[in-house]
Amino acid sequence: MDAGLARGLKDVVLDTTESSFIDGEEGILLYRGYTIHDLAQNSNFEEVCYLLLHGALPKQDQLDQFRGRLIANRTLAPQVIDVIRLVKKAHPMDVLRTAASALAAFDPDVDDNSRDANIRKSERLTAQIATIVAAHHRIRQGEEPVAPRKDLNHAANFLYMLEDKEPSQEAVEAMDLDFLLHAEHGANASAFAARVTASTLSDMHSSIVTAIGTLKGPLHGGAAEAVQKMTSEIGDPSRADAYIKQKLANKERIMGFGHRVYRAEDPRARHMREVSKVLGEKLGHSEWYQILNQVE
Repeated sequence: MDAGLARGLKDVVLDTTESSFIDGEEGILLYRGYTIHDLAQNSNFEEVCYLLLHGALPKQDQLDQFRGRLIANRTLAPQVIDVIRLVKKAHPMDVLRTAASALAAFDPDVDDNSRDANIRKSERLTAQIATIVAAHHRIRQGEEPVAPRKDLNHAANFLYMLEDKEPSQEAVEAMDLDFLLHAEHGANASAFAARVTASTLSDMHSSIVTAIGTLKGPLHGGAAEAVQKMTSEIGDPSRADAYIKQKLANKERIMGFGHRVYRAEDPRARHMREVSKVLGEKLGHSEWYQILNQVE
């Protein structure tokens, strides 16, 4: 009866885009024509963010101005912090969704859907969402949010707001790389959901709230949470083989190893392996890397 359905929009063309290109068979991911490998090795999150929003890599003065705008927009309105406090016991993705919605009440461009206004809102949201995540992390642990710093890049400032201490260079490089590798991935479920909302001429914040709600799902962004749960359940690298064999015998899912679109290796994975190994060893938790390596 349903043999003709395109499950998960597989092979359905919904629009064209210049922001990214994915070849799942060959394991290729491009941002605006640049391979993810070149960007991972030679760029950083702010530069890539500018590339995706503005269509070309920035000159130094453009990058400096862009970084300045991100820094200027990191601070949240006190009322948004109050909202986070009210819902602090909820799942972090629910808190993010609610706080992102609250941001709309304080955005001067909320009802302006022009391209220029949407770029300004995109830049503000990029800066503010990191602050929301860090503030919630602090508040749910009974601590006060840490004010953002103006002298740190996006990744370093995020880690500083999380822990209220200067992050290590290894941690900053790993976080920056993680942000870069996840900056764009075509018409995935959350991006598609956001565009459905945008297509009704709703506002940017509504579209982002839609995307966050979709991202939470365990068959999308929530798969990463499931991987952490699986890793904790395994507990020790020596238990990985038996754990996976039991999962397969029970016909259960093994969550989160690369995006389903890739038949070859997820091209983003190779860049996270080494930094994960190095950072795990530095923090004294190399078992997580070893477990995941064994599972893979």
